[in-house]
Amino acid sequence: MTKIAQTDLTVPATPQGLTEVAAQARLAAEGFNELARTQRRSPLRIVLDVLKEPMLTLLLAGGIVYLLLGNREEALILLAFACLSVGITVVQEARTERALEALRDLTSPRALVIRDGTRRRIAGREVARGDVIVLSEGDRVPADALLLEAEGLTADESLLTGEAVPVRKRVGRAIKGTRPGGEDLPVVFSGSLIVGGTAIAEVTATGAKSEIGRIGTSLAALDVETPHLQRQMRKLVIVFGAVGGVVSLAVVVLYALLRGGWLEGVLAGIAVGMSMLPEEFPMVLAVFMAMGAWRISKVRVLTRRASAIETLGAASVLCTDKTGTLTENRMTIAQLRLPDGAQVTVGTALPEAFRELVAAGVMASARDPFDPMEKAFHVLAQADLRADETLPGAGRRLVKTYALSPRLLAMSQAWAAPGAEGQGWQVAAKGAPEAIADLCRLAPGPRAAMTQQIDQMAQSGLRVLAVAEAAYAGAQLPPGQQDFIFRWLGLVGMADPLRAAVPGAVAQCRTAGIKVIMITGDYPATAQAIAAQAGLAGDRVIDGDQLAQMSDADLAQAVKSVTIFARIMPEQKLRIVQAFKANGDVVAMTGDGVNDAPSLKAAHIGVAMGGRGTDVAREAASIVLLDDDFGSIVTTIRLGRRIYDNLRKAMSFILAVHVPIAGLALMPLLFGMPILFGPVHIAFLEMVIDPVCSLVFEAETEEAGVMDRPPRPSAEPLFSGPTVVWSLVQGVLVLAVTGAIFALAPGYGLSVDQVRGVTFATLVLGIVALIFVDRSLSSSVLTAIRRPNRTLGVVLVVIVGLLGVTLSWSPAGDLFGFAPLDAMALAVPPVAALAILLVLEALKPVWRWAVRR
Repeated sequence: MTKIAQTDLTVPATPQGLTEVAAQARLAAEGFNELARTQRRSPLRIVLDVLKEPMLTLLLAGGIVYLLLGNREEALILLAFACLSVGITVVQEARTERALEALRDLTSPRALVIRDGTRRRIAGREVARGDVIVLSEGDRVPADALLLEAEGLTADESLLTGEAVPVRKRVGRAIKGTRPGGEDLPVVFSGSLIVGGTAIAEVTATGAKSEIGRIGTSLAALDVETPHLQRQMRKLVIVFGAVGGVVSLAVVVLYALLRGGWLEGVLAGIAVGMSMLPEEFPMVLAVFMAMGAWRISKVRVLTRRASAIETLGAASVLCTDKTGTLTENRMTIAQLRLPDGAQVTVGTALPEAFRELVAAGVMASARDPFDPMEKAFHVLAQADLRADETLPGAGRRLVKTYALSPRLLAMSQAWAAPGAEGQGWQVAAKGAPEAIADLCRLAPGPRAAMTQQIDQMAQSGLRVLAVAEAAYAGAQLPPGQQDFIFRWLGLVGMADPLRAAVPGAVAQCRTAGIKVIMITGDYPATAQAIAAQAGLAGDRVIDGDQLAQMSDADLAQAVKSVTIFARIMPEQKLRIVQAFKANGDVVAMTGDGVNDAPSLKAAHIGVAMGGRGTDVAREAASIVLLDDDFGSIVTTIRLGRRIYDNLRKAMSFILAVHVPIAGLALMPLLFGMPILFGPVHIAFLEMVIDPVCSLVFEAETEEAGVMDRPPRPSAEPLFSGPTVVWSLVQGVLVLAVTGAIFALAPGYGLSVDQVRGVTFATLVLGIVALIFVDRSLSSSVLTAIRRPNRTLGVVLVVIVGLLGVTLSWSPAGDLFGFAPLDAMALAVPPVAALAILLVLEALKPVWRWAVRR
């Protein structure tokens, strides 16, 4: 079995810090996100849930009243509309369920397993008994497992035991009935968090058979804060529902008292209630959030919390790491330097003098490297055939690995020749230059020379590591690497190419009013060089030492003008996030390490790295980049703005269409006119509104210049003042036109049934006009028409087809109370709808001007 030696140069957390992170980030072992952790529902369960909808209840109540009145045809048509409503809702729910199922496939915690001798990342729920798993710091253990190999392994089992102190783990024989919480146990438990060390273990139990499964820990028990939009929607539905209920009850009483006939009054009350019931609001929000998360996942970004979707469009600051996010995390060794100042650019034949430096770098790396920097050492050694004999495994055996620690940013590996154990070891170390300088106990002169060389390499954008070697002749290896007498061998300059899409993405952020901040552990000169390549302007750099000396107020003032932070420790990222938040910014923060979890949790939008990130970082984040690409963050912000824009369009449309529907339902009662609409008419209109607001607007492409405008204010409500006014203007205009036709048509010789038909057709086509008006907030209807939306095309064909059937086919007309119309009357609805469209298009520039003011 291959021993694992982790050499990631990310600073590990202290056990105390990790337990705090675990308490904040704990989502339990299965780790589904907020959107996907709802229980899987069967088609039957979806139908049963739909049957509880209030609109369906009103339809069924209307059908019963029609049966009591002896109108069997109307009762049957309402039953048909009820079935159609169920069908539409089931389709929408099933579509949402499929989106959530796709998210479930992505959100299961990952596990690194060894299968057929190859390491591979798989979903945690795919781990099976007998699998060999690789564990390292920051991993959430995917299953109960028996340790085969372990190096300094400690685990936080507080999820299982409630004890915050991590426990030590050691290889040993399995003991039946072993429970979590003891020291030196040879097993790790599903749901526990690895806080230090590395290990290889064999899975012994998964799922319900694991310790956490037997305890019965469930994500359903977690108390999750309701997203801002959902709270707004709940208040809105309560207000509309209360008003609609009061008005409906008043209609029933007034109708019975003024016109006689309680059953007819109940029908009128049901029609008014259906016209005012805002059942589309929660449905639209649910569909948009689920489909939005699904759309975002198509660009390799996983949404863990619904609140992130609504916040994306308000992001004003984007804090990003350098390595692997702005760069490709594809390290290559570009330059080597010796203590005497000799240097060589890799790509040419390596001089003999550099052989020892390369060999020691390989010996300080894992035999089967996972870290990009360690891979770079192996690649260079293999390219230089003379170094073959220095490769690990070529006459040497790895005996001990000394891992990184927060106090010493370097790691060492001790090797022994075959049969020479206890007779002397060769030790190789690599790490941050200042840490290697401490290990080598460099005098001020050599230390100054090292610093000068580092500055020169960093100005070329290179990431710099130092390498050292030591010989140890003791009988036993010492407990710490500080006990060796190291000799500094030289510096290694690593080049990590900038991702090709980064400059364009940074430019997009600039035009979108989003400030991009680079936070890196590299040297200031390296950070400035990469920032210049990425298009980030910044003459001033704040390093970790300077930041530590700043007060919170000074830091809040400094972040207004500084875009580059270098030599930053992970725990300092939290202060940077809090400084931006103190200035009123909406902060998106990237992170991958265990110690990044507090800053990810504190940011408005925590962005975890899915490729190289730890489970703790992913659990603390709002979204996860599955490809670790900075361009994906910008694409996600673009999608977030599109989703929010389309949601606002849908809500504006819903509010606008309910104004004429409710007004026309009330007009006959208020002015003593014939009853215009019954439940069957309102049901037909709902069949138009539901798919339009949930499917058509959700499928709308982004507005032109969506990334050319500043972020929206984070406290801006979905129904802002201008949005409500614009919706009311649209609704009142449609009500005025249709009401005028309803009032004036009898004067032109039309019967009551003809008036009902022409008014209803005008209302339906007026709603279609509102669709075109609301498709684009920033441009004209002509621009909107040129934007493809196949869903709109299908919906329009269905609407016009059904309207034509009700107006021209006698059996359908009888059910709706329509009479045949002549050519002149048939021309009125499209002309009126066109007039509505033109008037609103003329008013749209005025509304945009008022919004900008």
